[in-house]
Amino acid sequence: MGKDIKQFIEKLQEYKSDANVFNPWRDYDKCFDIGPEAPNIRSKQMEQFLNIRMTSPKFLLVAEAVGYQGGKFTGMALTSERMLMGFHKFINSSALLKDLESQRTSNSDNIILKETQRRFGFTEPTATIIWKEILRYKISPYQVITWNIFPFHPYNPKKGRLSNRTPTAVELEVGMHYTEILYEICPDITVISIGRYSNDALNRLGIKNYPVPHPANGNSLKFKSAIKGILDLDGKIKYK
Repeated sequence: MGKDIKQFIEKLQEYKSDANVFNPWRDYDKCFDIGPEAPNIRSKQMEQFLNIRMTSPKFLLVAEAVGYQGGKFTGMALTSERMLMGFHKFINSSALLKDLESQRTSNSDNIILKETQRRFGFTEPTATIIWKEILRYKISPYQVITWNIFPFHPYNPKKGRLSNRTPTAVELEVGMHYTEILYEICPDITVISIGRYSNDALNRLGIKNYPVPHPANGNSLKFKSAIKGILDLDGKIKYK
């Protein structure tokens, strides 16, 4: 498994970003990263995150794309720096990487960032909602993998790299390739698609999945209700 994960990370690193896309495991953001070592830090954290979960992977939660407040700086889908660094109100850092060392990669000296971002790193609302629900049930967080159909960060060129945008159809096609590889590493995992883009892509790949609404744009209650409808308190699927 460890070898498979390492090769998977290497494939992610090989992706050369198109215009208005940032690859967290390859690209260095001269403005917002701590330094040229940032992509390697993010790669290491992603590798650790996946390796921890390879003993008995149970659930794969697949959303849309990496966000600037989340995986852009952590290298891990649907997680934020504030979670990793122990500054999050609800999510303990040990739920992500156990007791392994973690590091922020956003530049705390950048005056463009808000004071809270400089002090504590970024926090992502969607990641918070999702991990709060994961931890609500009797599921080990080390059995849950979070992922995105497009595993890179698409941003709005008019707003800059601290922005998000919906991935294009071409980008989703590219991302499906990496999702398929991850699924092949743990083929017995139960897949939950978060949002219609994820659901559509997984269906096209022929990967059975259980759709839930994306919690963004005021849909957090619908997301929570749908997750509750899929999982019981023992972390077992209620229906097939």
